[in-house]
Amino acid sequence: MKRRVFLHAGALAGLSAAGSTAWAHHGWSSFDQNRPIYLEGKVVEVKWRNPHVELILELPESLALPADLAQRPVPAQSANVDGTALLSKAVLPTRRDRRWEIELAPLFRINQWKMPEVAVGTEMSVVGFTFIDEAGAALVRAEYVFFDGKAYGLRSGPA
Repeated sequence: MKRRVFLHAGALAGLSAAGSTAWAHHGWSSFDQNRPIYLEGKVVEVKWRNPHVELILELPESLALPADLAQRPVPAQSANVDGTALLSKAVLPTRRDRRWEIELAPLFRINQWKMPEVAVGTEMSVVGFTFIDEAGAALVRAEYVFFDGKAYGLRSGPA
């Protein structure tokens, strides 16, 4: 009997831990995909892990939308993403946070794109999606990342 109670308690603890992990992970549906935002700055923190890579990006005091953003070449993805249209719709965030958490893709997808590991101090720009009405945390789910002269699409694998 004691063994059965112990196994049951262990199973419940495992379910509880799994539930908290699922709660912390954000699916695409949590983000406002009708309003892409543009961020750029310096990476000040990196968590290179699954379920997705996370960065903290520190923005400059005077963030501006680049005039050539809509003309930037973006790689084709296996998902149906119109990169040119997405870049042309990108806007600056309305909130004034200087630090934003950036959710990149899972490591297997990062590896598909042959994206090098991002180091603290890397200058980069991101086009992605935040929560509806920019409510909640200063968090962006990256659709495209630009650094070291290259663009990486992160919704799916390369086409």
